[in-house]
Amino acid sequence: MASSSSDTGGTRRSAGAGRNDLALPLGADELVIRNRYEALSITNDAIIGVLFVAGSILFLWPSTSTIAAWLFIVGSVQFLLRPVIRLARRTHLKRFDSVQDRTDHAGDF
Repeated sequence: MASSSSDTGGTRRSAGAGRNDLALPLGADELVIRNRYEALSITNDAIIGVLFVAGSILFLWPSTSTIAAWLFIVGSVQFLLRPVIRLARRTHLKRFDSVQDRTDHAGDF
């Protein structure tokens, strides 16, 4: 399989390489934005984990089951924030590269 390279907008991509394409950031601003959204996504996931673990523990005693249910509800609402964070990231990065889809296919942020 032949591999040809093309240079588009400061990003070198190797045709036929699939997920292993090399994508260089367009600048420091793009890298900062990607890192901030990744940190926000990781923080959100950690909070979700804490809420669900705490809710599960509180469900062990009938006297704290109401609090546990609220923790599950708040955690579920935070699950809805995950796609909002990803959409905001994509929208924010569009101003750096409007032609090429440069999403991180391996990342979940």
